[in-house]
Amino acid sequence: MDNFHPMRFGHKLSIFPSWRDTPDPNAVNVILDPGLEFGNGTYPTTSLCLEWLDSLNLKDKTVIDFGCGSGILAIAVLKLGAKKAIDIDIDPQAIQASHNNTEQNSVADKLVLYLAKDQPEDLKADIVIANILAGPLRELAGVISGLTNPNGLLGLSGILASQAEAVITAYQPQFSIEPIIEKEGWCRITGIKKAD
Repeated sequence: MDNFHPMRFGHKLSIFPSWRDTPDPNAVNVILDPGLEFGNGTYPTTSLCLEWLDSLNLKDKTVIDFGCGSGILAIAVLKLGAKKAIDIDIDPQAIQASHNNTEQNSVADKLVLYLAKDQPEDLKADIVIANILAGPLRELAGVISGLTNPNGLLGLSGILASQAEAVITAYQPQFSIEPIIEKEGWCRITGIKKAD
């Protein structure tokens, strides 16, 4: 427990475990205890996602986190001002962890949870983020692209720098891709969905 300290992402966002005092009362504070589920902010891919989300204007936005793990990204967007977050995962334990973590952060009323097999066909959002691995990102490009509204934003992570071009190739037909951001050999790919 002594190894987990408050972490800052971008300009506003701070993540810390429940046994620590609030590090900065003026920050957007997320309480998240490290657990078995992936995603507590210490990993470069999660950090890349949090930094990107911190840089966005999320007011009145609906955000989908595809492959939600701990729910850290949904909690962050809701605390940063998003109207609604939707967490999707194939693992029932991830859905439970997301629920528990959003309850701990008092934002569960703005979160909708779906197992991937149960998500509605017409589900769409202003911002879609997927922090999974490059292989599934490529295979699921059609599904993930379909969740994004025209002119909506896409953020992808969980990608080794050497895999970035292959992932970009899968999304480029539907998105205008922005410059890649790299951290510790991992990268984040963001883009804007082309209007229909």
